[in-house]
Amino acid sequence: MTTYVYGIANSSHPALPDGMEGIGKPACPVRILKQGDLAAIVSDAPEDLKPKRRDLLAHQNVLSEAGAAGSVLPMRFGSLAPDDETVVSVLGERADHYTERLRTLDGKVEYNVKATHNEQAVLHQVLAENPELRAMVEANQRQGGGSQEQKLQLGEAVTSAVRAREASDAVEVRRSLEPTAEAVADGPESTGWLANISFLVSRKSAEGFVAAVDELRTTQPHLELTVHGPLPPYSFVDPGPAGPAE
Repeated sequence: MTTYVYGIANSSHPALPDGMEGIGKPACPVRILKQGDLAAIVSDAPEDLKPKRRDLLAHQNVLSEAGAAGSVLPMRFGSLAPDDETVVSVLGERADHYTERLRTLDGKVEYNVKATHNEQAVLHQVLAENPELRAMVEANQRQGGGSQEQKLQLGEAVTSAVRAREASDAVEVRRSLEPTAEAVADGPESTGWLANISFLVSRKSAEGFVAAVDELRTTQPHLELTVHGPLPPYSFVDPGPAGPAE
């Protein structure tokens, strides 16, 4: 039976959720595999495993239960091993690495921040800061909108200015929030947002991080910020070098 891995913790962790329900329908019982000073939180894996809402929530619930009382290295949804023996073998092979990661991430959570532009607000700002672009707009207006070529030129100029602003605002988001975090990781790029950044934050400093986000919203009202967290520190686990039992 394929083994599903939720996370890794110290074997002395006070609240490993042995026996609670995990993914699957019917739900698979969660169990604990130990090797030396480490423990893996696992269950059987259903044959038709897919990222359904029910299973995503179950995965998150197991990690939340375990992480409430101590440090856990969260595995991303869909982390599989051929069997329990492979999991135990990997715990032994990578013991030093996992122990170091557990120590580094103890007491820390992840906040993911995605930033987009308020299109109207950023357009007004770009025009206000770019006299040449503003002059093009005014010239076209005087000519009843301008020729088709002039409209294309204006559109290209506006698009270029907005893209430049997206790049500078992505830097600003990181610069403004990084001082309140202990580590930063860039997320996958997408056309849906101008910045996708994860921040590793001490639980004790979480209020300061949230306050910094609110301050950024106030000082940069053309930015729309979406914050997810506190989350298990998925972006900062680092599985370590591949080993023969991977």
